[in-house]
Amino acid sequence: MLCRQSCSPWLMCKIMGKLQSKIKFSTSKCRHEYVEETSPVQAVQQYSRAHTDAVTSVAALTPELSVSGGKDKTAVVYNWRSGAMLKKFTGHQREVTKVACAFESNRFFSASRDKTVMMWELHRDSEPSQHFPGHDLVVTGLAVSPDSSQLCTGSRDNTVCQWDIATGECLRRAAISRNLVTHLCWVPAEPYVIQTSEDKTIRIWDSRELQVAHMFPAKQYIQTYCDVSQDGRYCISSSNGFGGEGCEATLWDLRQTRSRVREYKGHFQTIASCVFLPAGLAQTPSIATSSHDSMVKVWNQDSGACLATLCLGGAGPLASLAVGDSSTLLCASFNSGIHILRVKSMKGLELQEVAMF
Repeated sequence: MLCRQSCSPWLMCKIMGKLQSKIKFSTSKCRHEYVEETSPVQAVQQYSRAHTDAVTSVAALTPELSVSGGKDKTAVVYNWRSGAMLKKFTGHQREVTKVACAFESNRFFSASRDKTVMMWELHRDSEPSQHFPGHDLVVTGLAVSPDSSQLCTGSRDNTVCQWDIATGECLRRAAISRNLVTHLCWVPAEPYVIQTSEDKTIRIWDSRELQVAHMFPAKQYIQTYCDVSQDGRYCISSSNGFGGEGCEATLWDLRQTRSRVREYKGHFQTIASCVFLPAGLAQTPSIATSSHDSMVKVWNQDSGACLATLCLGGAGPLASLAVGDSSTLLCASFNSGIHILRVKSMKGLELQEVAMF
């Protein structure tokens, strides 16, 4: 048994990388126990790279297509099942910070350090079909309404803006002191947008008037990301940190908004992304997190137990997670592109890397 308190993240990943062909993780209590692997390890398929630099954000456009953005200033639509790039979109003057889309649609949005947001159409030319200028600093949050008619954006300029997608008009703009936005997500089938911030808070915005409807109690660390369950009942947020301090994900009940429901602790560094996994993937509701410590973890949503851990040694900080289909996660990294992870639940829950692009 290897105790995480006695081993650095770098050493942990190095050991895990060497033993990957022989071991798997049994992490019901977030303790790393090495168990002999009886099935042969599948080789990781190497596809052509989607980006020439670090990948900052990834999202699922369809059950087989992903959209991603990177430091190379481009957005890319990629068929991760076949390993083929469909189209590369260029237009931003600086790195792409976030991408967002309505699932099963032909359009997506990209935010950038150039202070703008652009809308792209998959089956049109490579020019943006709409521009959304107006922020004074880097745009760090994107959320698309369920009917795809409106867009909310957030920035380090302390503002949240609401846009008409058809016209590109800014409908509303709200500014809150010290509200350096880190992420935005829309609550399914509701007019609410959830936002994380460097001021350590999670806000719920009512998009009908773009006013704060609720603010959860402030956390101890910067909140980096948020996601909402498909039934609209729960929100998960993630924290920055280092050396195991902070570095947790937090579950919030959107019906009982007084305090957090549960925390998930086990990462060594900042958690950059957290997502709810599809229903039925595991026996109980589950969430996944990715961290700057190069690890992806799956957690039992109800008990807080760590169900599986995968270390992507050499990938560097892991920047973004997206659910590809009912058994696949897409994980964006700084050093090695986008990793395709298979979630298996045959004999307990397992994470396996199957390809990268």
